[in-house]
Amino acid sequence: MTNSVYNLVRMSSNDDIRILCDLVTKDKNGNFRHAEKLSGTHNYQNNYPENMPSLATAIVDEVRLFGGNSFMNIARGGVGPEYSEVLRDAASKLKIRCRSSESDEDVERHILEKTFDNVAGSLGEQQLKEMALQMGLPANGSRQALIAAIQMAIKAGGFQSYVWAVTVANAVARMALGRGLTIAANAALTRALSIFAGPIGWGINALWLLIDIAGPAYRVTIPAIIQIAYMRQKARYGELEQWKKVS
Repeated sequence: MTNSVYNLVRMSSNDDIRILCDLVTKDKNGNFRHAEKLSGTHNYQNNYPENMPSLATAIVDEVRLFGGNSFMNIARGGVGPEYSEVLRDAASKLKIRCRSSESDEDVERHILEKTFDNVAGSLGEQQLKEMALQMGLPANGSRQALIAAIQMAIKAGGFQSYVWAVTVANAVARMALGRGLTIAANAALTRALSIFAGPIGWGINALWLLIDIAGPAYRVTIPAIIQIAYMRQKARYGELEQWKKVS
């Protein structure tokens, strides 16, 4: 499982990897974190920000270090726990139950589901209808029926979960770094990000409160996991033909 996340990050776009790198190395004021080690390496200094794929392994290693206990990291020879362990630990802190048989992608999607649970209560019926339309879902039924349909779509994966992953990752990047994702021109996605800018912001604030309560390391690992979840969904579903139907 760990190898898959290394490959995923390495094969992602330069801009997406840079966002992940900055989430790990910098605080919300743009200063390097005291605990990060990456920015002082020759690899970082020679390749940031133009050649981010060459930093993929080091970035994932840094996420793992933040996800581990310092003394245990030393005992492991200076490396953190496997990404799968970091991921499940973050899910546990967010009070998400995961089965041992679930894949990393399943657990990442549970975290994306959690962000929707945080924001659903602040969305009006019209906003939910617009959200359903942007996700290619029927926009009819009661408010609760719309929430249930969107929850099910995010849980199922595919095109709909990708739309939500983009929306959440963009909001997290804006809150943590002051800038969002670099999004290729797409009318449907642009509308989705515009429609939910306010409500998603409220939901991300709720998520941030949970992160702050969890502890300093989770201010790094949870945003990084959300970015990785988005990158995985993009790799799987970002070019689906359904985009053309709603663009």
